[in-house]
Amino acid sequence: MLVDALLETTDRFGSSPAVADPTRRLTYRRLTAGAAAMRGIVDAHTDCPRVGIMLPASAAFPVALFGALWAGRTVVPLNFLLSPGELRDIVTDAGIDTIYSVHHFDKLLAELPARGVALEDLPLKRKVLFSMLRPTPPPPPVTPSDTAVLLYTSGTSGSPKGVELTHHNLRRNCDACIEAARMTHDHTLLNMLPPFHVFGLTANVLVPIVLGASVYAMPRFQPAAAVKTITQEKISIVMAIPSMYAAMVRVKSAPDDALSSIYLAISGGEPLSETLARQFEQRYGVKLLQGYGLTETSPVLSLCAPHAWRDGSVGRLIPGTECRIVGDDDRELSAGNDGEIQVRGHCVMKGYYRRPDETATVIDADGWLRTGDVGRLDEDGFLYLTGRKKEMIIVSGENVSPREIEEVLVEHLLVAEAAVIGVADTSRGEVPVAFVILTQDADNEPDIDQSLRIHVRRRLAGHKVPRRIHLVGDLPRGPTGKVLKRKLKEPP
Repeated sequence: MLVDALLETTDRFGSSPAVADPTRRLTYRRLTAGAAAMRGIVDAHTDCPRVGIMLPASAAFPVALFGALWAGRTVVPLNFLLSPGELRDIVTDAGIDTIYSVHHFDKLLAELPARGVALEDLPLKRKVLFSMLRPTPPPPPVTPSDTAVLLYTSGTSGSPKGVELTHHNLRRNCDACIEAARMTHDHTLLNMLPPFHVFGLTANVLVPIVLGASVYAMPRFQPAAAVKTITQEKISIVMAIPSMYAAMVRVKSAPDDALSSIYLAISGGEPLSETLARQFEQRYGVKLLQGYGLTETSPVLSLCAPHAWRDGSVGRLIPGTECRIVGDDDRELSAGNDGEIQVRGHCVMKGYYRRPDETATVIDADGWLRTGDVGRLDEDGFLYLTGRKKEMIIVSGENVSPREIEEVLVEHLLVAEAAVIGVADTSRGEVPVAFVILTQDADNEPDIDQSLRIHVRRRLAGHKVPRRIHLVGDLPRGPTGKVLKRKLKEPP
């Protein structure tokens, strides 16, 4: 279904710009030819039904993505910000034997149990020319329920789980977003989000292709360059995380009208503060509108639009989705009451890869997904987020499991117990902060704080290293001895 969308768009807008980055620009016709060439390369390299892709936001990513999909494979986008150990676990769980990447990641790829294939070493230019001279291959024989991508996200258990998103999930999510936000073929999008994140994948890779719009991809986010690109490329749609918008506010060299071409600026992936929304609008005259979703929902559930928004709201549900707010007794609550957000519709994932029991704990027999987020609906159907039932920390749009950090901390010989919470941060949304009880052996240990940081950094990605570590004598506990994290507060 997704390859069909690319072919349909190419039939309509073949000579129109599709995707560009600092090194290349592709029309839809050339993008399709590149994907067709990658299709043959994937078929020649591996028989595995799943293929890894480790690439930043770029013109190369949709070529590799649609090439693998065209070959009938499930794509596993890999987070190159993770540590080698974390990636090894994901590669092993996904069962992939081939990863398409670039030489920039050679060192990381060498530590993974799969073959890395650098795009620079492939005869793509020659094969693209041949593809443009030959009849276009037919789309693959996939069904709507076939898994298109396998995205790994940290769950409440602490270990990353593969979220199976189908062709139907992703195509319908794109169509619904386009309808809700009233996007058109004439729009130009800016992609500043890594495509291993579902927000970047759907909003900035798939939506423009379904729409037939053009997108400019920035492999690395730099705030001054982002503002300059919006001006030069006449960007009309930006979908990014709050920390990116916060960095753009601090670009002093940009004129006040630098973002005057923007029709829609959506903020998602982490909470948007009222202060940042106000600062951005005062600086550039552009209103930041919020959206909401999860990896498990393909991801968009709701969004505000220029014609339909409320301050503080994450918008109305996109077409084809339902939402209910339930209390602790699982009964639905009326408008205005806070409770867990549960959703149902075309966007809900197929399930967690090879984890039927964990899938059943979040999706009930009637198809309702328990998001673990707390919020409320108003009388007009606008959704407001008021908290998170689960303890997930969101650092610059990336899910971080406190338990994962805690387990690494207690592996240190001088740590008796640890608890990690998320604390609000102006630049990253949230950061992890640790509360640690040391063993008696640590009494005379110098620089224990630095020792713990180094220990965690060796095992986990940099954004998971606690920003601050507080050494405490005990932790707040309930009657059974369970640590009450809600009572943990960082000292002033």
